[in-house]
Amino acid sequence: MTESISDLLPGLRRMGMGQRRMTVTDMTYGSGVSESSGDVHSFPKKSMPARNAYQLIHDSLKFDGDPTLNCATFLTTWMEPEAEKLIMENLGKNRVDIDEYEATERIHQRCLAHLHELWSGEQGKDATGTVTVGSSEGIMLGGLAMKWRWRQRRQAEGKDASRPNIVFGANAQVALEKTARYFDIESRLVPVSAESNFCLDTRKALEMIDENTIGLYVILGSTYTGHYENVEEMARLLDKLQEETGLDVPIHVDGASGAFIAPFAHPDLRWDFRVPRVVSISTSGHKFGLTYPGIGWVLWRAPEYLPDGLTFELSYLGGVEKTFTLNFSHPACFMIAQYYQFIRFGREGYTRVMNACLYHARLMSVALEATGAYECISDMHRPRGQHGFSEETRLAAANLFANSLSIPRSGADPAANQPFNYGLPEVAFRFTDWFIEKHPKANQDVISTLMRVRGWIIPNYPLPPDTNHLRVMRVVIKEASSEDFVNRLVRDLMWATQTMLDMQSQTLGEALSTPLAKNTSTSDLANSIARSGSITMSDDMKHSHWQGILDKIGELKDSKAQQPKMELLDNGSKKSVYEKSC
Repeated sequence: MTESISDLLPGLRRMGMGQRRMTVTDMTYGSGVSESSGDVHSFPKKSMPARNAYQLIHDSLKFDGDPTLNCATFLTTWMEPEAEKLIMENLGKNRVDIDEYEATERIHQRCLAHLHELWSGEQGKDATGTVTVGSSEGIMLGGLAMKWRWRQRRQAEGKDASRPNIVFGANAQVALEKTARYFDIESRLVPVSAESNFCLDTRKALEMIDENTIGLYVILGSTYTGHYENVEEMARLLDKLQEETGLDVPIHVDGASGAFIAPFAHPDLRWDFRVPRVVSISTSGHKFGLTYPGIGWVLWRAPEYLPDGLTFELSYLGGVEKTFTLNFSHPACFMIAQYYQFIRFGREGYTRVMNACLYHARLMSVALEATGAYECISDMHRPRGQHGFSEETRLAAANLFANSLSIPRSGADPAANQPFNYGLPEVAFRFTDWFIEKHPKANQDVISTLMRVRGWIIPNYPLPPDTNHLRVMRVVIKEASSEDFVNRLVRDLMWATQTMLDMQSQTLGEALSTPLAKNTSTSDLANSIARSGSITMSDDMKHSHWQGILDKIGELKDSKAQQPKMELLDNGSKKSVYEKSC
């Protein structure tokens, strides 16, 4: 007769099994296990209970910033629970095992077909492209393809193919420079200026092209300021160059952010495969594709623009597969989440999201400029064709924004964006010249640091070379942002600005005249500030206007320094007490 487990227990216990003894390492806290209990750079000699390992890492990561308040990043920081569930269910799948995961590969092909249509690919043709780990890999693949096609053409003509170069603006993200350096391509950086909106100057770019130029990178949404570079104008200039010199120079569009915004918010803009000279496009699914990192995409106009030499065939995963990515293994879960977003939102939903992002970015821009303390380098809130900050453009932007609110439109109607400049929902801003003149010790690094006290992460960085004497702060408005988000952000920027002045013993008190009516509520703060700036202001008016805005925020200190009062205690001693400052 088979023994029961209870009959076996005594023997098991003698062997040290079948019983659970409390040990010091069973304790989550108080076990003596911490990152400081050993050399964290040496591989651990012993194991630890799973819950201890989890808690150790969990507690350590609490020192990270809150992703929702990270205004520096373009990356998606929130997805719906259903999308997260799909990610968890598919964490163990390797996307490249298409023989093993046929259904996953079908989703891959559907995503490519959706993007092919979204970017105006030729109807009736299959998409040529692939998922990547991010737009950086897509950019590199696009650059490699242009280099190989240029080299094949040069060799066929019996010409030297040892000195390829590629042209792009000095405002480029580092992935573009990596492509050139890693693959032995000379980088020809086009200087940027305020006149070119700190982006690619198409005329200067044309001057840098020669017979060794493999192509141009044109950026649809500059990381620095959010401006779109003019793809169609660059293509026209290249068409003319080919007529005059015979040089055929293709364009790769770096649409890391803009390739998921323009199709929905700016469908009238010609930047994609509608422009014949555009041979490839890359984007980040984990930015405005609304998917967690890391996922990106790259598509070519047609198969002939992807040289056969970049494609490998392999059979050791069970079937014959073709691959042309730089990275081999790749998690399938984020691609599946991307497909979820495509069918969940559709064109209507994506348009609603992009419209909302642009609205909140414009609201913040107009409110900041209305304070007199800040000006925006980004221009997506200004009337189409107007660029740069001045009292005239500030007022025009404020009035256009106010008028746009009075026109009833569906949230899924891209026509709401037609009166405004093209651009990403990014607010790049700095102190105004007026504010710097009045407060020469004002320091944007201090503002950035003070905002961290409130949990916000707002970078302060120099603009590209030749314009790097200017430093700007950046706020990227994403799907999870809201009007309350903007209200709180503007409120805390005002708090940080006044606190900076107080720290430097610089106050506006003596120069201030009649302030606006006090209102401690910040529920409609940004709109209220934006509306208050819809009049032309002289420098003298800016003083009172600034203090009026501060007075609207109840938690701000009075601009005059608080002096301590001396009070007697019952025991006859004295203490210093400060009047309540808010």
